[in-house]
This record gives sequence, C-alpha cells and structure tokens, in this order.
Amino acid sequence: MAEQIIKAEHLKKYYEVNGTGFIKNDTEYLHAVDDVSFEINKGEIFGIVGESGCGKSTLGRCILRLIDSIGGNIYFKGKDITHISQRDLKSQRRYMQMVFQNPYSSFNPKMTIGKSLHEVGKVYKISKDDSTRRINQLLEYIRLSEDMINHYPNELSGGQLQRLAIARALFFQPDFIIADEPVSALDVSVQAQILSLILDLRDKLGLTMIFISHDLTVVEYICDVIAVMYLGTIVEKSPKKDLFKNIYHPYTEALISDVPKSDPKQQTSRIVLKGDLPNAIDMPKGCRFSPRCPKFKKGKCDAEVPALREISEGHFAACHFV
Repeated sequence: MAEQIIKAEHLKKYYEVNGTGFIKNDTEYLHAVDDVSFEINKGEIFGIVGESGCGKSTLGRCILRLIDSIGGNIYFKGKDITHISQRDLKSQRRYMQMVFQNPYSSFNPKMTIGKSLHEVGKVYKISKDDSTRRINQLLEYIRLSEDMINHYPNELSGGQLQRLAIARALFFQPDFIIADEPVSALDVSVQAQILSLILDLRDKLGLTMIFISHDLTVVEYICDVIAVMYLGTIVEKSPKKDLFKNIYHPYTEALISDVPKSDPKQQTSRIVLKGDLPNAIDMPKGCRFSPRCPKFKKGKCDAEVPALREISEGHFAACHFV
C-alpha cells in the first residue's frame, strides 16, 4: 500500500469582508476554500488547476499552515498538523516547503544567492561547512555552476532564479513541496526546462508535490493526479490519463476543450462558458457552476449541491448528471 504523505479533510478558509463590527448581520464572507478533501501518496505530483480566483493558491497555503484554515484537518505523514504549536510547526516546516510563482521576488535583492541560501541553514543552526556542502549538492541537482552563488538576483535570469528557488526548497531534503504557478512567469522554452527538472528531481529524490497552475497543458504534462477547482471547491479529481479520456464535469470539459491537441483530428470545438466566474461572496445556490453550466436544469442544479462522489475507480466528480 502506498505511503500517504498529505491528507486534507473538509478544509475551509473564509475571509471576512464588509464587516463593521457593530452590525453582526452586516458581515459577509468570501469562501476561498470550502469543504475540500483529498489525499496524496508518496512520489505523486498532485495537480490543482482552475481559473484565477478559484482558491487554489489559498488551498496550498492552508496545507502548509502559512495561513490558518477555519475548519477541517490537515495530516502530514499521518500526523494531524492543523492546530500544532508554532514551535512544532517550525520543526515540521523543514520537511514541507513551497516554491512561489515569481522568482524575482523570491530572493533578497541586497544579498548574493549564496548568502540567501546560507540563511536557510542558519534558521535551523546548520554549520557553515555543512551548509556549503548542501548548497554545492543542490547546485548539482539543478544543473547550475557553483559560481552562481556569487551573483545577486538582478544578475540572473528568471529561469536561473526559479531553479535556485527550487534548490532552496530542497535544502533540508523535504518530503513534500508545493509549487505555486512555478513556470507561469517564464518563457515557454524555459518552462519546459523547469518542468523537466521537477520531474527529474521527483524521480531522483522521491519527492511528493502539489503543483498549482491555471494551465491545463502544463498540468497534463507533469502531474499524476489532477484536481479541478471552481469557486473554492473541487469539482473533479482523477488520475491524469482517465481525466482526459473520461470527462464527467462540464467545467472540466470546457477547460479541456481549450487545450490545443497535437493531432488536429482530435481537436474538439472550444466550449465557451457564459458569463464570468461568480462572486465568491454571494455564492450561487445549489451547484456553484449552475449559472454557467450548459447542462443546467432548473429546480435541480440551482437547488441542490452535488456531492463529490466516485464515478469510477479513483475518478470523482460533483455533478447531478453523472
């Protein structure tokens, strides 16, 4: 049986908005993450995909406890870390790391790369010699020369900085990494290099990862399992191969219809959804996708919330019509 690294149970994160503090009923909430559950096994790259504003980055930050959820539980290697103390969380953090979207803001512009990487070791009182050995090994992993540590961030390209951000995340050989849109700010050719590097490191180090992206093409290339998010919830989750062969949710179908196919004969007509993503404060009643859904049925879709249920082995969808 595969070792479970991450488990999220009914995770919720709401943000209070428009609250004056004087009139209780005046307070409204933005439902960033709403009752999300999933599991990730060792060595898997778990993709989270969806439109901007769907809650995927917030979900990632909740998993790492960079922000606190308001409900649900987070398990890391079987241990509930939802409410552990900041002291215990600090010791766990070396085994759970994050790579952020913008490589240019990931490093202190006034420090050389070497000094920034050594700062990671200082947090956990690693000797300078040990830290240097780790840094040299990491540079080998990410295929960059040792002289990179003498440069300042503004002297390096976005691709080089993102490789170094990955190296920093690997400093303590973590069990789990979240990569939040790690290639979206890079040129296409550089994207391919970073994705290839991530796959290579997964195979070499046995990494487990959440890969967050709005780009289904990227997610299809790199991920083993894909979860599709819409307005704070997961609407479909499946192993990659099955998701693209058997689409159950109409939102997933619309996203996939927009992905270019290498074989023109396999290209389907693009499904254009009506309207924009609804407000995460004033949620639609029933299914959250119902105002835009081409399969909408009045009295059903706008009245009942569909459960995320298993349709076939390992393939889950939240739709009344499957």
